[in-house]
Amino acid sequence: MRAATALPWLVLAGVVGYITWHDRWPTTPQGNDPQLAQEFALPSNVTASSGPVSYAPAVSRAAPAVVNIYTTQKVRALTHPLLEHPWLQFHGEQMPRERTASSLGSGVIVSSDGYILTNDHVVARADSIVVALRDGREVSAKVIGTDPDTDLAVLKIELDKLPVLPFKASPSAVGDVVLAIGNPFGVGQTVTQGIISAMGRSGLGINTYEDFIQTDAAINPGNSGGALVDVTGNLLGINTAIYSRSGGSMGIGFAIPVPIAKQVLQDIIRQGHVVRGWLGIEIAGNPDMGSPNNPQPIIIAGVMPNGPGDQGGLQAGDEIKEVMGVKVTSADQVIRQIAGLKPKTQAEIEVLRDGKLRTLKVTMGERPKQRRQE
Repeated sequence: MRAATALPWLVLAGVVGYITWHDRWPTTPQGNDPQLAQEFALPSNVTASSGPVSYAPAVSRAAPAVVNIYTTQKVRALTHPLLEHPWLQFHGEQMPRERTASSLGSGVIVSSDGYILTNDHVVARADSIVVALRDGREVSAKVIGTDPDTDLAVLKIELDKLPVLPFKASPSAVGDVVLAIGNPFGVGQTVTQGIISAMGRSGLGINTYEDFIQTDAAINPGNSGGALVDVTGNLLGINTAIYSRSGGSMGIGFAIPVPIAKQVLQDIIRQGHVVRGWLGIEIAGNPDMGSPNNPQPIIIAGVMPNGPGDQGGLQAGDEIKEVMGVKVTSADQVIRQIAGLKPKTQAEIEVLRDGKLRTLKVTMGERPKQRRQE
């Protein structure tokens, strides 16, 4: 009752406030005041009609190539919770049985011959994978390869006349308008809109190699593996994670940028796995600490015996200053730089040891394939 009776007063207060400020504010910013005219003038490259009235053309171009992914997995479970009692586990034999668990996600068709990019966690340990297209077709998919280090996977389907989402060739920037397309909560294909909030996000502890696009376009469970596109319908990234305290979107979502996704796609198609450089060293410190203006010391905490770093002369306690002539600012940057170097090539690593700078030439190894944690 109190809220209902207070409402007219709130409305009246709003009207009075508008009238008061309207009387004190000029009806047009320019008026006769040159200073106001300059303050309110639009930039020369912006007009009042800037920006699309509708994103429908971009959606029409991109959405057909975004698919729903349904997976099933056989899970062994106890027949009754009482069988989990420690006494029964010690004295008696457990009686496992199998049940089927299902999950859903999204994916992006990136080639006319049926290759699909999605998240590794969408298809991890799946016994069967079904891909549903926007046009109503459904087909089983084959896993070509996965890369847990970036949380990417490549699938393949055998269908004709497939829609393809093209990669964006030009770089993106903070403030660009973006659209997220996927299947949140299994309700069906959904498009949300926002902007790029930040670029190069790392040190989040989500993946081994992180260089995320951050966006406030709503990303929810089921959007994983879906597309982040620009306003012309070009693929910017693969949606992969959100920051949330509730399980739903809070305006902080993360997508794997196209350059990384494209490299993973090409390596998996050509070699079956992603090839990365490796030194066999452990780096101390917070991965995301440091910036170009405030670099943090990057210390080698350990060196694997007989590994590439050990054979090249790196030692525990060395402070890494440069990799291939590029000054380092954070542990995460060093990890990405090392991974980007090709195995069997020679890398120059500048370190500070006992107060003296040393440049070591190290022959890169290949990073061992990472196993998923069960």
